Amino acid sequence: MATQNPHPRSTVRISPLLILTFLSIFFTPTSSRSPAKIPYSKHCNSVIQESTSNGHEIEPLDFLQVHGGFFKGGEKFLSSQTPNSLSYSYYQKSARFYTNSLYQTDTEGVLKVHATLTFNDGRAYELMQNSSSPKWRRRRQRSFYDGSETGVRFELEGFWSASAGKLCMVGTGYGLSEEGDYVPLSAVTKLNYPKRSDINTSIVTGTVESIEQEDSSGYFSPISVLGFSQKKYSYSPVEEIEAKCGGGDPKGEKSLGLEPGTSVCSVLSPLVRKGFELNYGSDCSGKKCSPFDGFGPKYMSFGGIQCSSEGKQMRMYVRFSNLSYAWYGDPLTPETGLVAEGVWDEEKNQLCVVGCRLKNFEGSLAETHVGDCSVGLSLTFPKVWSLNMRSPAVGSIWTLKKSNDRIGFQSLGQPILVSELKYNYTESGQVKNSCAKKDRRRKSGDTFPDGSSFTDMRFDMSLKTKSGRAWGYATPLSIGETIFDPYSSVLISSSILESSAVITTSSSIPESNTTALLANSNHNLLNVSYSIYVSFWGGNTSETMQISAEGVYDSETGTLCMVGCRSLGRDGERTVKNVALDCKVLININFAPYNSEAREHLKGTIKSTRKEKDPLHFEELELSSHDIYGIEAKETIWRMDCEIAMVLISLTLACVFNGLQLYYVKKHPDVIPSISIVMLVVLTLGHMIPLVLNFEALFFRNRNQQNFMLWSGGWLEANEVLVRVVTMVAFLLQFRLLQFTFSARLAEGSKKNLWDAEKKATWVCLSLYLFGGLVAWLVHSNQFKDIVSPVISVAKSHHDIWEDLKSFAGLVLDGFLLPQILLNLFWDSKGMALAPSYYGGTTLVRSLPHAYDAYRAHKSLPYLNSTYIYADPGWDLYSAAWDVIIPCGGLLFAFLIFLQQRFGGAVVLPRRFRQSAEYEKVPVVDV
Repeated sequence: MATQNPHPRSTVRISPLLILTFLSIFFTPTSSRSPAKIPYSKHCNSVIQESTSNGHEIEPLDFLQVHGGFFKGGEKFLSSQTPNSLSYSYYQKSARFYTNSLYQTDTEGVLKVHATLTFNDGRAYELMQNSSSPKWRRRRQRSFYDGSETGVRFELEGFWSASAGKLCMVGTGYGLSEEGDYVPLSAVTKLNYPKRSDINTSIVTGTVESIEQEDSSGYFSPISVLGFSQKKYSYSPVEEIEAKCGGGDPKGEKSLGLEPGTSVCSVLSPLVRKGFELNYGSDCSGKKCSPFDGFGPKYMSFGGIQCSSEGKQMRMYVRFSNLSYAWYGDPLTPETGLVAEGVWDEEKNQLCVVGCRLKNFEGSLAETHVGDCSVGLSLTFPKVWSLNMRSPAVGSIWTLKKSNDRIGFQSLGQPILVSELKYNYTESGQVKNSCAKKDRRRKSGDTFPDGSSFTDMRFDMSLKTKSGRAWGYATPLSIGETIFDPYSSVLISSSILESSAVITTSSSIPESNTTALLANSNHNLLNVSYSIYVSFWGGNTSETMQISAEGVYDSETGTLCMVGCRSLGRDGERTVKNVALDCKVLININFAPYNSEAREHLKGTIKSTRKEKDPLHFEELELSSHDIYGIEAKETIWRMDCEIAMVLISLTLACVFNGLQLYYVKKHPDVIPSISIVMLVVLTLGHMIPLVLNFEALFFRNRNQQNFMLWSGGWLEANEVLVRVVTMVAFLLQFRLLQFTFSARLAEGSKKNLWDAEKKATWVCLSLYLFGGLVAWLVHSNQFKDIVSPVISVAKSHHDIWEDLKSFAGLVLDGFLLPQILLNLFWDSKGMALAPSYYGGTTLVRSLPHAYDAYRAHKSLPYLNSTYIYADPGWDLYSAAWDVIIPCGGLLFAFLIFLQQRFGGAVVLPRRFRQSAEYEKVPVVDV
């Protein structure tokens, strides 16, 4: 009888939710707890009187957003210097301010604002890289963009007055200490943010001050903030800006215009990320012509771009630096930045911009204001490209006070996608003379790319020199009259190749050279231009080489001959004074024919035609590529689709034959103990190992092979899952058969002779397996390479002993019937333990890959290393000899099983060695 609780109401029931709440409070780090709420009136009423919200929320959108924020101060939690060791701009000093929510108040023109303010100085990233403490290791796992690794972060609340153009907020947050701890902070933020802005009021300034005492752990020095306003903007009159631009092409015939209805911002946006490279003339040193005293920048970038409603006027800020990598959100550094506005001149097809310097930033950024607007900038989009000019946008910068001193610049971004863009080939005659003696004879039946495919003409490459190795890639810019976007392989030019011979000449090529070139081409020569990038490595240094090349491609022989101009120096530094390009480069490339047996897609050289004593001479580069053509990739995908289908068919048949054997033993349970356990273990492992050893290895994963995944549209990955599922089903059925057999054998414990026969068969099998493994090791180590014939050698593609042993394991699996034959022999069994459909069908499944391998070798189907899915040499022995030996051996074993189950296990022995042994059952006497 159960005992009742004498005090039922006194029982304490603890809610699981209460426990979770207690644990979350208890285990929350004290450093992450925010301090008490800061009273607004005490710190901000002198700026904007506190008002009461009426509860009406407004969509914040980009309200009071600060673009390109920069800051100074904040020592103790923020570094006073910009990290120079980091090349990526999002690790530079930056400030971000964005509105979370916005409410109307009872006071007209005053809005209540909830916002987030973050400061990042790059120090958090440096500390993560340099520190080995567990805290910093945890920091590395967090995303930079979630704000958890910024130097200082605040959640603010306050009011903005439209009439005063001021914002005052208070709030709490945290700062990241050098030890990696989050320290609670409290601050008051005051920003000057007018309701409307123009060129003279286009910046946002302000301060962030700590509310805590100087001796407090959360105290930080005052932070001054500068940013680019994103509020409503009033543009200057178009005539004033165009009058300051001057120059350019009066009729705009050499530049691309904007399509009707196109905004200039949409055209500039693709160029912003790469930025622009500055080119100083021979009579203009960097510091002399620079808009900034004592600083000669190498690169320029735009930020905060906004356009008027009609898209012809724009505003932005301009950054100058020595970093080639630009980002749209790079901070507006006052020492090297301009605020600017511009207008698109439709008559001249150019963008005219007037820039204004920033003044009084030596102390606090809160005192910064827009100074004189004496910097002019013009930008055009060239209509015709050539070997020496391939920039999608070019222009110049000058000081309006000294308009003769100009700095040229060119974009580092991708081409402008318009159909009017053309390419002017200027070096066809020189290429003809350089490559005339290097003609390549075409073999009968060879076909090469015809030049119409961007994919076939683009290639990655590895390069070899006397001093080391390098890697790179070559991207076609134009083929004939067709121009490609090198970043997306999209056709830019609307002129499609109409014939196999498209030789476009220019006025700089002598007519005699052009005629000779056309006469020799037999309508197979194509003008081409390339962009080539090479990266060298060795030791602790790395160098790069960028080459603009153009020449002729012969689609009949697959030869590509080009002359190139390589950019000199790095980050704008020239190795030879006043020399920006070295155009004494010769490039010879031989493409491989389609379906070539060679494993290299192409071979070639890049060499300098200068004398060895010339300072611009460089040693010859031998290049090769293992990329494949697009048509071969499609054929390979087709072949792999067929192989996947064969894998699925084979696995399905294995499931069917295992199911038939399970059905057979259920109808004849007396034959189960006579099945070889070793045989079933071998077959079970054959299905289990691919599942355990990461079956994805059967589906290639390196960079070249990932291209096949793209060509297949994800079909291979989908089939991989299906293959896994069917393999698992086959494994479970085989394992179930093993379980039945082992259980039945244990139940037949009185038949000791059966276990003895199993042990003998096991020892013989293990001895044969060990001997075979030893032979595989000896062959791998070349201990008797002159003795062992190719018939019993392992696959040539194996590189280590593990690969050889895996192939030998496949041979063991092919001979899966050997343990059953030995068990029948030692037991002299006359029972029909295996269904004919099982041992015959499984033998067929093991023989099919070898039949397919023979067919694949005979048909020379396209393949790459490690792209086998069916009949993979890494999992069995495949060669012309093995493809005959293994199926014949499997059929022989199946025939022996048939004889043994019909005439007895000893039938495989000669007659004089057979022994007649009969086993009689001992009668059991009932008691």
